[in-house]
Amino acid sequence: MNTTEDEATAVIADARTRIDDLDARIAELVRERITVSEQIQRTRIAAGGRRVHLSRELEILRRYREALGRPGTQLAMTLLELCRGRGTSER
Repeated sequence: MNTTEDEATAVIADARTRIDDLDARIAELVRERITVSEQIQRTRIAAGGRRVHLSRELEILRRYREALGRPGTQLAMTLLELCRGRGTSER
């Protein structure tokens, strides 16, 4: 390899390490979001409400779409699905 290839390899390796670190942080934040969402759902149900608050979910979908475009909507839908309390044994 020449110097340019060596430099490129080093930059890519560093960037991949940063991505791995970011992914770990994102996963931890998602787990934290699930925990907070479960707390909200338990509280809402104990107060006689419904587990899911649809207008709140629409607000979240809008916020992600505005921040990230169309793929943001899909990301928000995935987060909402994870946080609804379904399939907790799968985690």
